[in-house]
Amino acid sequence: MVSRIGNCLHGICTASPSNSFTRRINAPQAVGRRAAPDQRGCMRHGFLMKGGIVIALVALFDRLFQFGFAGAGIGIFAGAWLLGLVAARTDVRRTPHAWIAVASASLFVVALLNDPGLLAWAMFWCALSVAALLPRSVKLDDAWHWIARLTIHAFAGIAKPFADLRRLCRRRKGARTNPRAVAATLALPLAGGALFLLLFAAANPLIEQALASIRLPSPWRVLLWLFVALCLWPSLRPHAVVMRLAARLPDPEPALPGTSLLSVLIALALFNAIFAVQNGLDIAFLWSGGQLPAGMTQTEYVHRGAYPLIGTALIAGVMALAMLRPHSASEQHPWARRLVTLWVMQNLVLVASSALRTIDYIESSMLTAWRIAALAWMALVALGLVLICWRILKGLSARWLINWNALASTIVLAICTFVDLGAIASAWNVRAQTAQKIDLCYLHQVGDGALNPLIALEQRPMDPTTRDRVRFVRERLLTDLEARQNTWAEWTPRGARRLAEAHAGLREHPVQPLPIAEPAWRGCDGSIQHPPAATSQP
Repeated sequence: MVSRIGNCLHGICTASPSNSFTRRINAPQAVGRRAAPDQRGCMRHGFLMKGGIVIALVALFDRLFQFGFAGAGIGIFAGAWLLGLVAARTDVRRTPHAWIAVASASLFVVALLNDPGLLAWAMFWCALSVAALLPRSVKLDDAWHWIARLTIHAFAGIAKPFADLRRLCRRRKGARTNPRAVAATLALPLAGGALFLLLFAAANPLIEQALASIRLPSPWRVLLWLFVALCLWPSLRPHAVVMRLAARLPDPEPALPGTSLLSVLIALALFNAIFAVQNGLDIAFLWSGGQLPAGMTQTEYVHRGAYPLIGTALIAGVMALAMLRPHSASEQHPWARRLVTLWVMQNLVLVASSALRTIDYIESSMLTAWRIAALAWMALVALGLVLICWRILKGLSARWLINWNALASTIVLAICTFVDLGAIASAWNVRAQTAQKIDLCYLHQVGDGALNPLIALEQRPMDPTTRDRVRFVRERLLTDLEARQNTWAEWTPRGARRLAEAHAGLREHPVQPLPIAEPAWRGCDGSIQHPPAATSQP
């Protein structure tokens, strides 16, 4: 037994995350014959080790998140999950490309420790899942197949724990264990043990007190543990169907059925003419500030169409790829290539106009986190259009195009996991707008990211009513942040830094908002609200 465990720890044999307990990963010579006794013992040891890691992670989850899934504990749990994957999967440790995914997952663990969020958690899960699946893939091939693998892994992983439990119920010869036989085997020890415990509890008050102190977990807590275990297990034993289904994907080349070279040329000429009209209007009235027709205001023209135009550019990009499929007649025709290039350039102007509309809307109202995200999305669309044009001119594959777009999107999303867009928007609004114009309800909604901008706003000159409203919102955010930072389950490093900066800005005795008496209340912007006056009935 000692030699078997030693062989396991030194990598002589490895536990397989495949569908069979009697096959080694990356060992084709083992297929078709029974594993040696030492190999089977080592595989059982590896399987039990993975089960122990899942139990330990579920126990850690229960300890960290007794009151909710929040705080730096999310980063601690993510780091423990990543360490468990590396410890349990010898094939991951032996795959060089898997260490790239492990390093990426570690980066998002840092983001989750600093200030956890849904985006950071999604990026961490993707990186961890890539590390778990890479030993079964030849290499980091293309983003198209990896998107499919992650999608299939997310859904197929739900069935994997049940399939493994079903295997555990099989005997060595392959026959299933009879549930009645199991029940008959356990009936005597369980019933007899319960009977003797009850008798000893009646005779011994110490045993009675010990049994009375036992508190079983609630059914909902047990279901939560099972759910967490179901989510953890597929990363340690991925389903074999993930690679098989993803390998059957066709090439990501969009197609327009029933089109000919003549129809493509006519369509491209028509599309270029339509886009030229739209871009000409934008250049005349949006970029140059020309006089609009009667009944149309500049605000109405600017504030409409930013997002529909982006959708138009995306549809146009996909159609451009479909019209010039590799080795098609239109792809070889010089005029088709010129017209598509011109159309892509017009789409770039369309994206630039959409960005300008968004910027003008921000200047006339306010900046929000979603508008920052929209500008970043427009930049990605513009980059995608440039890559489409380059792909057409150089005759590159659709996989090349998807890989570069996926890389750019991953970089942008990774940056967003470390940046608080709400705090950036709040700071900009405070700097660029007057106190009376700032939407305090939005700053209240942002949360502690708007706390220090509000403290800076409070020190600017303004009328007493507006200052009292600012103080109320600031005090609400400060109280909420202090309460969360004083609770270990919700504490975060970013929150600690913000709280220290807030205390330094407010000094020792911050001025409190004016008290109000019931039945009056404060709105989200700090304004004092009164109930409507009661009308007397005749």
